[in-house]
Amino acid sequence: MTSYNTLAWDVDADGILVLTLNRPDQMNAFTVEMANELVDAFHRASEDDAVRAVIVTGAGRAFCAGMDLSVPGNVFGLDETQAPTLGDLHTRIDDPAIRDGVRDTGGRVTLAIYDCKKPVIAAINGAAVGIGATMTLAMDVRIASEKARIGFVFGKIGIVPEACSSWFLPRLVGMQQALEWVYSADILDPAEALRGGLLRSVHAPEALLDTARDLARKFTRHRSPVGVALARQMMWRNSAQPHPVEAHRVDTLAMFYTSIGDGKEGVRSFLEKREPAYAGKASEMPPFYPWWG
Repeated sequence: MTSYNTLAWDVDADGILVLTLNRPDQMNAFTVEMANELVDAFHRASEDDAVRAVIVTGAGRAFCAGMDLSVPGNVFGLDETQAPTLGDLHTRIDDPAIRDGVRDTGGRVTLAIYDCKKPVIAAINGAAVGIGATMTLAMDVRIASEKARIGFVFGKIGIVPEACSSWFLPRLVGMQQALEWVYSADILDPAEALRGGLLRSVHAPEALLDTARDLARKFTRHRSPVGVALARQMMWRNSAQPHPVEAHRVDTLAMFYTSIGDGKEGVRSFLEKREPAYAGKASEMPPFYPWWG
């Protein structure tokens, strides 16, 4: 997929991709089509060496106003003739019948973000509720406009948090805060989201994207693409391991292969007091990657 109906893709000269949710007349409300395009876009960005980092924002006055509830039929795209079991989600998770008719579309998006090799920044410019809030949890940093409003509002319509948010949200803000926000289904202003640990910072609307771009450049300029990709996956995945020795195993291999790769140029540039010129590519990872099978 090279063009999108619900997204805008724009990469600048520094390799910063701004991925814009682009249904402004519908406040960028989420659809199954948008889910499929986001999955494609994150897989594409992950493997495209022209992309060094990803910023996600919304067109117009909203970030994403949640699922588009005006869509005729089952808005979640579910096949109501099926009766899935947990076993099906283990043995048939990629079966088209399960993938398209049962699986949570938001979860497919956050798993694609989780697998991405590039730093991901959410620039929350306006309303971000439901999937508009939970999709940002798999991103590395969340910054928000003073006009942003964020809500985990699932309880108001009788459903549950999705998009793997039961895994991400407690890790980001702690269990007590996560449960309070989910139980209450309150709409949070930026100050409350900042106090609760969800946001890194809050900005004037006109400064939001510039701040996100500055962060993206800081994360990627004079950095090894391979080193950044490994560090992102090591932080997300190793922090959930049951024992630090599991992190040690991965750290060992990552240190070994980066040290005999871009690490040589890093040491030379340090000793020669110049900026490094790394040759590694995120599309060409060390042989142990992905280590999670």
